[in-house]
Amino acid sequence: MLPFGMYPKGLQSIIDLFEKLSDEEKRETLISYADQASKWGPRVGENFDLEDVRKDEECTDTVGVFLRVLPDDQAVFRITLGPQVQTLTRAMASILCRGFQGAPITQILDVPADFVPRIVGSDLIRVRSQTVYYVLTRMKSICKVFSDRRRAVMARAQ
Repeated sequence: MLPFGMYPKGLQSIIDLFEKLSDEEKRETLISYADQASKWGPRVGENFDLEDVRKDEECTDTVGVFLRVLPDDQAVFRITLGPQVQTLTRAMASILCRGFQGAPITQILDVPADFVPRIVGSDLIRVRSQTVYYVLTRMKSICKVFSDRRRAVMARAQ
């Protein structure tokens, strides 16, 4: 687990922003992030190391998580969200894509979920506990699959 304050740089700046906001300002900012979610969709001609598109029981619609790993092991995430995906899930998807942009895969895997209440606030955590952690779980899962596959390839090469 990462020491306090050792989140990826982009995510830390988002956490810092949200911690300064009142509950009402947090909700407004979350809506703003939700409105930006489509910005994080796959771009024409973009290739990915892993793609995970599915509808899970805990989500209202299909969510696609796309991972490209740059040569220096930095992650680039893209995400697709079906039309029924809730606003809070859209917001968290946008926050995580931005917050994890360029972060090393190993650092993303080590990010604890304790930052989520600092962004969302305790009221929304109680009401939507599954929703706020859903995208984080999916992103960490795809990073784990990538790391495991790469480790297996390296082991076979030796």
